[in-house]
Amino acid sequence: MSEAQLPTASNGADSEVSRKPHSSKPPPARTPLPVFQAFLTLIIQFSEPITATVIYPFIIKAVRSTGITEGDEKKTGYYAGVIESVFFLTECLSFFQWGRASDKYGRRPVLLFGPLGLAIAMFGFGLSRSFWALMVFRGFQGVFNGNIGVARTVMTELTDPTNRVDLFTLTPIVWSLGLTLGPAIGGLLAYPADTWPNAFRGWPLFVQHPWFLPCAVTGIFSFGIFVVSFLGLKETSKRDRKSQRRSPSQESDGTLNENENTPLIQDDVERETYHSIATPTSSETPPESRRNGSFISLLSDPILRRTLLSHAFLAFTDMSYQVLIPLVYSTSISVGGLGLSPYQLGVIMATMGFGGGALNILVFKPILKRIGPRKTYMISYSALILDFGLFWVLRELAGGWFGRVNWVVWVLIGVQMVVSTFGYAMWNAMGLCIIGSAPPGALGATNGLAQTVSSGMRCLGPVFASSLYSISLETKLVGERGHLVELVMIMITLVGVCASTMLDKKLDGFETAVDE
Repeated sequence: MSEAQLPTASNGADSEVSRKPHSSKPPPARTPLPVFQAFLTLIIQFSEPITATVIYPFIIKAVRSTGITEGDEKKTGYYAGVIESVFFLTECLSFFQWGRASDKYGRRPVLLFGPLGLAIAMFGFGLSRSFWALMVFRGFQGVFNGNIGVARTVMTELTDPTNRVDLFTLTPIVWSLGLTLGPAIGGLLAYPADTWPNAFRGWPLFVQHPWFLPCAVTGIFSFGIFVVSFLGLKETSKRDRKSQRRSPSQESDGTLNENENTPLIQDDVERETYHSIATPTSSETPPESRRNGSFISLLSDPILRRTLLSHAFLAFTDMSYQVLIPLVYSTSISVGGLGLSPYQLGVIMATMGFGGGALNILVFKPILKRIGPRKTYMISYSALILDFGLFWVLRELAGGWFGRVNWVVWVLIGVQMVVSTFGYAMWNAMGLCIIGSAPPGALGATNGLAQTVSSGMRCLGPVFASSLYSISLETKLVGERGHLVELVMIMITLVGVCASTMLDKKLDGFETAVDE
């Protein structure tokens, strides 16, 4: 689960999230959504999780088949982590560049580059046969995923405070569908000559390029989104940076107003009033960090600094867990894994995505509203300890006790997947904690800083965890099957849990966008 699913913490989209006490005044009339434009913005985002996750079921086998490991399965982790880390590295490096380009040239061309570039990158990835080619095209995928902040800004410009929540709450659903379909496509269609021999064994293309089919399917899908968006997407931001923005109180008929203009990245942070949960009393003078939107001044704010610390732990440990799933599940039992096929991996990950999306709506959202984001985050983040611990148990049962994956192992895999769905809750809760910690008038800068922290940790997580997994298998530290990786990740998560106890308690006491 990625923070990209969180409308509440979207970079640059300074949504008017209410933190004020409930008022007796009647709510303003709801402005109708520009449905078609909102739909186009959502489907552009839909292409991103599908193309990002389609490789997960087969990437480990693909890395081994390039010959980079020289036949040593234990070395796979060193290279698999690089493939995933380069995605987040290029995404991080391109994020602000896309934002500045959208301010200069408009939102529409920047958004259209996303699905078009992803389509090209997916075809290139599918036809790649060397490790270095895989890494290059995975990097391109990260570049064209880096415009997600622009999509969130367009969603803000399409809406006003009366209907913004209606649109933003659709984003987790879109991402849940993408996180379900991506692994399903990858698992079902990769190595088709082996999985579906009667249909594909006679096609040299699919024999020589066994992961081309799922990449081609997602590439065609992304190109279709590009065509539809090219024909229908309208510009939401004027290029004249001096044009006046529409006031939040200005009447709207649901269509694009010519004065709507919300830059994604600004030299001077907007001076809109965001009531922080840590608003000082009238006798207090707000610290400079509460009046200045620069990153340095933001980091001097103790409330925000503690929140960003937890955010860093979340991004690092969650990404480490995500990269370990295909590694542990696909490694041969004799080496120290579970020996599952790409097909089985695809089914498992697709089921996890579907179940997580359903639980997010039916269970986690009501809990979040009832106990608040801080408590929700502390509880859900602690579940990662069980997730990492289950890797230890599964590997011991499959290799040491039973020598195979039997029904007991499958039951525990199911338990691990259920526990994994807590990721939806912890990311949603952290998004609200970031907003609640933002200084007044600096929500955009705060979200930008949070995105930078997250991207940096997500670059480090995959290469750290996967390399540690390979080291564990090679050295057999902590048990015959090498459980050093689980031990280290559990310890890091425990430190993250301790860090979460420092989150400001007032974070549970403000009205947020999850309110009905």
